[in-house]
Amino acid sequence: MGATLPDLLGSWFIAGIEGASQVRPDGRRLDMVARTDHDRFADADYARLRDVGIGAARESLRWHLVERQPGRYDWSAEERRVDAAAAAGITVVWGLCHFGWPAHVHPFRPDFPDRFAAWAAAAARFIGSRQSGPYWFAPQNEISFLAWAGGGVGYLNPFYLDRAAELKRQLARATILAIDAIRAELPSARMLHPEPLIHVVADPLVPYAPRRAAEATEAQFEAWDMLAGRLAPELGGSEAHLDVLGPNYYPYNQWTTEGRRLPLDSPLRVPLSGLLAALHRRYGRPIVIAETGAEDAARAPWLRLVGSEVALARTWGVPVEGICLYPILNHPGWDDDRHCHNGLWDYADARGHRATYRPLADEMRRWIMDPSPNLHPGRGTDRARVGRMGNHGRLQLAIAVILASTRAAVESHRRARESGLVRATAERGLALIDELGARLPDDVPAEISRLHAAARDELVALVGAPE
Repeated sequence: MGATLPDLLGSWFIAGIEGASQVRPDGRRLDMVARTDHDRFADADYARLRDVGIGAARESLRWHLVERQPGRYDWSAEERRVDAAAAAGITVVWGLCHFGWPAHVHPFRPDFPDRFAAWAAAAARFIGSRQSGPYWFAPQNEISFLAWAGGGVGYLNPFYLDRAAELKRQLARATILAIDAIRAELPSARMLHPEPLIHVVADPLVPYAPRRAAEATEAQFEAWDMLAGRLAPELGGSEAHLDVLGPNYYPYNQWTTEGRRLPLDSPLRVPLSGLLAALHRRYGRPIVIAETGAEDAARAPWLRLVGSEVALARTWGVPVEGICLYPILNHPGWDDDRHCHNGLWDYADARGHRATYRPLADEMRRWIMDPSPNLHPGRGTDRARVGRMGNHGRLQLAIAVILASTRAAVESHRRARESGLVRATAERGLALIDELGARLPDDVPAEISRLHAAARDELVALVGAPE
């Protein structure tokens, strides 16, 4: 599969090199590129990628090391990795801000967007001088998460409370200027926009929980909407600024309004295939799963689940063009330095050798060697294989989730006397159920057809009900 698909990045699997560089609350600067010894053993690490059939990676250029003094860029700390990637023929998405910046930069200062754009231009010039392309960048990693964690709850730098919306606007404006700066240097450069892909479920025992769940779920799109100029157009965004969507998706990305994580077998979870279909319906952009992974023994089963859901989404025409295993190398925990067993390879020894986690390697090999056409839009689909993935069960769950969430949201709007939102919510639910109906396979069981028809009848009635 990975060797034959003409993917955006030339590789179905993408290796995510942990590159977090934020300052912790205790004042200590993280540098995960150094903590994993990837800076020392980049050549060997890239050779390992090639050995297992991976031809692309996500990396982070460390702004705090390069621009130690304002306006002066020393690339000596990054040359080895950049050259090693080029020599190995690895296509790299270069991240420019993985939660960290130099000490002389502050994201709430008025000059931050311009400072970030200058850094992006310098990075583009550097990459262009060392590599021949294709050129890929991820200007900001998870605007939404950084705005919440650093501007809302004080978990990450810059450690502010109740300023998440302000920080999100600053980061979005900085990203827009950075994209312009990169394209001025490298007109062919493509952008990947990593953001968390989440789903929040209403707690049935909490008043107004459906409205809170809907608002929390909708908020995940604000950063992408800002880049596209659909939200806060004064920031300068446009449809041209929004390129490839990079949803980051982990086992804990679905929870209730009260913060309880939904277990993987919860009937309240929305399948990843449905989330990806909704994302494509909203933006119509190519998609690369920019981060996904699990810890310990869950690593291989999680990849099997994500791969199956992506395969199903692609049979619906959702252009998912790759999956980034994040991280590809085990690393120390951000907060406690614990040994996180979440990668394909472990810590390096003195010679750069890394032990392989065999179950994950075997699962990757299964996907890479699988000749099934499920991951090739336009080449037909293997309905039997999709069925073995539990497609019928997911369709049944999707119908139930659309109906239940629409009911709850409509009732919440009625209780709040938000009459203008009642019909709009019901119409949105009807559109979702109709879209799902258009994708029902020919061999769908009669039980699911009846369930879909009943759900549609109820939503039609909600649309026509007096407000």
